[in-house]
Amino acid sequence: MRITLIGSGNVATHLGAALKNAGHYIVQVYSRNPQNAALLAYHLKAEAISDISEVNPDTDLFIISTADDAIDGIAAQLAYHQIPIVHTSGATPIQVLLKHTEHAGVFYPLQTFSKTKEVDFHTVPLCVEGAYEHLTAMLKELAQTISNNVDVVSSDKRKILHLSAVFACNFPNYLYYTAQQLLAAHHLDFNLLRPLIIETAEKVQVQFPANVQTGPAIRNDKKTMEAHIGLLNNEPVLKEIYELLSQCIIKMGEGQHRVE
Repeated sequence: MRITLIGSGNVATHLGAALKNAGHYIVQVYSRNPQNAALLAYHLKAEAISDISEVNPDTDLFIISTADDAIDGIAAQLAYHQIPIVHTSGATPIQVLLKHTEHAGVFYPLQTFSKTKEVDFHTVPLCVEGAYEHLTAMLKELAQTISNNVDVVSSDKRKILHLSAVFACNFPNYLYYTAQQLLAAHHLDFNLLRPLIIETAEKVQVQFPANVQTGPAIRNDKKTMEAHIGLLNNEPVLKEIYELLSQCIIKMGEGQHRVE
């Protein structure tokens, strides 16, 4: 398939590489930043453009992989070509594209990406949605060339999926940062926590989180929790987070059956 990438960020970089490696032809890479467009286009053996009016209509699909607030405006400029347009956003409904074209879809990879770390795209869940059956089938077929985990997911369900991903990925990463700051304040190395983080993540690959919850809150160990809270007296925000999360874990333990 001939594909044009609109965007040159983390998602576009990994997605473009996966598509190229699967045998698809990347026609162009667009970015407002000419250097970013040129760099990604070089790796994908595509043409770099920094003006959206320069897009080549000899393509089968436009993939918009930009900041969410840019999708609407870009779609408005691409719709003239009457070529299918998809975006890669988890939070943006398909209706944003349908305002401009009937050939609208979503091609959402559920993963966190960094340009400096390779990802095996075959393991990445790809959620597709098309405005009509033929387009959905086309997107599903395209997705299956680069991923072994493809699902048709509506915009409403994708919103919940994206919200869940924030709880599963973004919030824990902030808590890692918090732990790092607490350790640094007492001249302790964050490396001490890395094996614990890995073990916790590996457990939920084979079991549900409620069944592997550990720590003082699930045991309702009030003495330990009070000691922890005392250490946070000078950190009111962290103290509030600790208390709120602990109460949630206590309620989880009381309200759900846990398999030991």
